[in-house]
Amino acid sequence: MHILPPAPVDYVLFMLWCFTVAVAGGLVGLVLGNIRLPFTLVIASSAAAGTGANLLISAAAAGTAGIAHIRAGRINWRLFAWMAPPSIVAAIAGGYLSGVLPRNALLGVIAAVLLYSSFDLARWTPPARGPDDGTEPDLDIAAAVGAGALIGLLGGIVGLILGSLRVPALLKIVGERPSRVAGTNLAVGFWVGVFGAIGHLPSEPPDWKVAGLGAAASIPGALIGARLTGRLSELQLVRAIAAVLLVAGIATGVEAVA
Repeated sequence: MHILPPAPVDYVLFMLWCFTVAVAGGLVGLVLGNIRLPFTLVIASSAAAGTGANLLISAAAAGTAGIAHIRAGRINWRLFAWMAPPSIVAAIAGGYLSGVLPRNALLGVIAAVLLYSSFDLARWTPPARGPDDGTEPDLDIAAAVGAGALIGLLGGIVGLILGSLRVPALLKIVGERPSRVAGTNLAVGFWVGVFGAIGHLPSEPPDWKVAGLGAAASIPGALIGARLTGRLSELQLVRAIAAVLLVAGIATGVEAVA
């Protein structure tokens, strides 16, 4: 609830922030809804409406960046087919549990995982591969299914897509190449965001004005970020992911203690 309604400049600043977040997210294959959420809640009509709006903005950003990654061939569709369904189902289940489990405690755990993942990825080095032999990495599909379900469950509880947890899981546990992690994560995140927003409709509809403005600003930002992905080497891309995870971990930690 606001003492005063948001001024026009508040909406302009919000759109600029959404654009900036979308550029960074499109680059590294993240939606970064946890960084955008506090600002969304400030100008939304209510907390519930703001959460739903944030999910819609996340879906718009993920879908836009995902299209760019599709055109560049940076999505592993086999991995997507295994990971998306358990992520969506678990996110819906998490929505039912959101009123039972302590949200702040879960955010604290997520913040700790993000910070650990950031420092862990900062030490990442490209695996040795033969010269252009065209071989595919040996992916752990069972880990992809399990990670998708667990992250989807946590995201449903706290109201976030949590691609920032899915990316390090795809890199370190599943074994996917960095060049395809970004696109695959965004493709999964798009559907998690869509179904997450639908799950909010029975209780309170999203703030459509905030969702529309945020999506309008995020779409071009996500497109720019996704186009920049291919200009980075694998090592540069993972370093960029590590830096973004560090910011996301700090932001989530602040939200947990707020």
